[in-house]
Amino acid sequence: MAFRLPLSLSRHTRPLIQCRVPSLHSRVALASVHAHSDLPRQQKRHANGYGAGPQSPGQVGPQPGEPEDDGEDRADGKNNRAVDWGPTLLKMFESAATTVVSLTVLGFAGYGYHRYYKYLVLQKMENAFKPGDPVLELAALGGEKPKSIVDNDDSDNERWIRLKEQQKIDAIVNGSDRGHYHLLIGEKGTGKSSMLLDAMQKVDGEGLAMFEAHADLEIFRIRLGKALDYEFHEDYIGSLFSIRGPRDTTALLDIERAFNKLEKIALLRRKKVGKPLVLIINSTHLLRDDEDGRDLLELIQQRAEQWAASNLVTVVMNSDDYWVYERLKQYATRMQILPVLDLPRNQAISALVRYRSRYYREEPEPEVLEQVYERIGGRLSFLNQVARSEDMLHTCDKICRAEKTWFLNNCWILGEGMDDDVMDQQKYASAAMVLAKALVDQEKAQGSKYDPGTGRILPQIPLHKAREVMTRADFIRDYDHINIFTIDAQAMVRADSVPMLNAFREICGAEGFEEHLQGTLDRISAIESLGRTREIVAKDLIENIYRIQGRPDQGDGLRVSVKAKEDEGKD
Repeated sequence: MAFRLPLSLSRHTRPLIQCRVPSLHSRVALASVHAHSDLPRQQKRHANGYGAGPQSPGQVGPQPGEPEDDGEDRADGKNNRAVDWGPTLLKMFESAATTVVSLTVLGFAGYGYHRYYKYLVLQKMENAFKPGDPVLELAALGGEKPKSIVDNDDSDNERWIRLKEQQKIDAIVNGSDRGHYHLLIGEKGTGKSSMLLDAMQKVDGEGLAMFEAHADLEIFRIRLGKALDYEFHEDYIGSLFSIRGPRDTTALLDIERAFNKLEKIALLRRKKVGKPLVLIINSTHLLRDDEDGRDLLELIQQRAEQWAASNLVTVVMNSDDYWVYERLKQYATRMQILPVLDLPRNQAISALVRYRSRYYREEPEPEVLEQVYERIGGRLSFLNQVARSEDMLHTCDKICRAEKTWFLNNCWILGEGMDDDVMDQQKYASAAMVLAKALVDQEKAQGSKYDPGTGRILPQIPLHKAREVMTRADFIRDYDHINIFTIDAQAMVRADSVPMLNAFREICGAEGFEEHLQGTLDRISAIESLGRTREIVAKDLIENIYRIQGRPDQGDGLRVSVKAKEDEGKD
């Protein structure tokens, strides 16, 4: 708003007065600037709950457009923060309650699954000992169902099972023979596994579990788990509930866990049935004679001793090799040995006659039967081949040639012209030849022992004497493992079978064999002597300068001295 000055004022003072009094337009612009500067403060008040309209009666607060005091803002902020703690605490309580309930439900679910899984493991293992065994089913599918033609003439059985040992094995398998664990030991092909299968078939596999041993502990663990229907917690899903299952470990510890579960099942079964379980480990000789194999055998024996004392489980081990018995004998207190030998002459010939008359409609001549027994003896595996063949004598010759070839391929000697690189192998071969010759010489010296009832008695040597003959103590186990020689439960060494003894006779009786063997032994001694000899070469020897003294062959040693030279001036 402009003021008009009286005309009396001079023209020079009029502009000065106009500059000091602001006009209406300038005041409106100033008010607008203040309004814009108060806008954020008003927005803050709206956020804190103050209305933008006129104040209600009794309301105390700044008018719109008026500046606010900073002290009041700080007071309002403190009040607002105190009010916000309520919803925050409520949310915290809800989160904590949800977490506690979730953990509780998860814990009960995990614990319930863990208990159910343990119950399921025991239930599955208990079902593994109910009637019906997978081993019998596989044997029936493969045409290997155990049968016998020795016991009953009117039966249609085809297997050749001796009567005496079969009765003992039947008592072990059906649970009437208890309080011991057993080791069946005998040569390959004598019918040990067949008798076990026959005894299992008589009780329909009830209370039995059978599996094949293996050199690899992992495979042994898997086969044991299959026989017991035990998964070793491989199907355990407790990790979904944050429950850690059994840690990854060695196969030996898994086998120990399986035996722990088996012990629980045996305790429950003894209360219900009153008979022990039977665990059959076939082909125990396949375990390696090393640290792992010995540890496993020791574990099995410890459990077998404990279970035999409490009549919980009867452990039956089947072995072709002597080293298993030698290892178990160290700690055996309740072990019983059941040697399984070849069939006696009368049973072998009687079985051949019945089989040929039933399936080939012929009556073999007594001379032919005697020749068959003289060539292959009473070994069940050989008799089975001969009985099913058209020409029995031709089959006997084939068996003898196969045994001779096997012996020569493993143990033939190379003579005095052999290279020194094969000395280790020739030590192995020559030791076998020396032992074979000792058995043949013993048979010649004592004469062929023959009993009309039991048949031919093979020559045999005590184990310690056999090692003395070979001058080696470590080779005999390998010979037993490859079925060249055998060691029975009385520690007597003999040929593995009658065909193998026939091969010994033929080889040792060949012309020039003794010279060939002696030449090989001399060559081995010469190579060893060269390895023990140290050669000293003296060059440019001058007479009366060097002096050599001593007798090394008498332990005196060897001394070489040099004479002192005289001064050139005195020469």
